[in-house]
Amino acid sequence: MKISIDIDCTPEEARQFLGLPDIKPMQDAWLAEMKKKMLADMENFTPATLVESWMATGTANNTDWLTKAFESMTQAAAPPTRKK
Repeated sequence: MKISIDIDCTPEEARQFLGLPDIKPMQDAWLAEMKKKMLADMENFTPATLVESWMATGTANNTDWLTKAFESMTQAAAPPTRKK
């Protein structure tokens, strides 16, 4: 025996029926705060500050990986050498 029930309701109606809290005001406040923080950070963003933050975090090996990345890119772009 198989019984199927189709309920046509909105997500808000389902939430109310199940007794779940309405968290939309909390979500809206959180999103507004995140937007404000992101816009403030974007005003301070420049490519130089981005590179400085990459180099400042971690150890001295940060410059090593950057050097290796540039070396591998230039080696990949270089034409193959011929042997005589």
